[in-house]
Amino acid sequence: MPARTSRPEAGARTPPRTAPGRPEPVLRFRIRITVGDMIAVGPGKIALLEAIDQAGSITGAAKRLDMSYRRAWILLDEMNRSLRHPVVDSAKGGADGGGSALTDAGRQLIALYRHIEQTAAAACRDDIRKLMAMLAR
Repeated sequence: MPARTSRPEAGARTPPRTAPGRPEPVLRFRIRITVGDMIAVGPGKIALLEAIDQAGSITGAAKRLDMSYRRAWILLDEMNRSLRHPVVDSAKGGADGGGSALTDAGRQLIALYRHIEQTAAAACRDDIRKLMAMLAR
């Protein structure tokens, strides 16, 4: 999943550049919701749903994310057991090859998760800026 970064606000002090050979620090929110010991919703599961939406199949999504079909299926099963409504609707293979599509619940889950990430980043913007300034560059 590509890292999400925000642009500095107008008038914000630009942090010093990273020393040559050192990677630029990147902020990543890793929001997870657990049910018992199981992660019901998290960044990997949201990335899987987004990949299914793009690829149109669990197999295609798994390939895009460099994971096995079995692992993708397990993640979907965990989500479906944790949520009130299924997040993916799959058609059996055959002449048309089958496929998978997000349900309305799946699309709503992605939108809400991404909105929470953006809201959290905005709420913490000043503290994040201070924390980033403390990093050795």
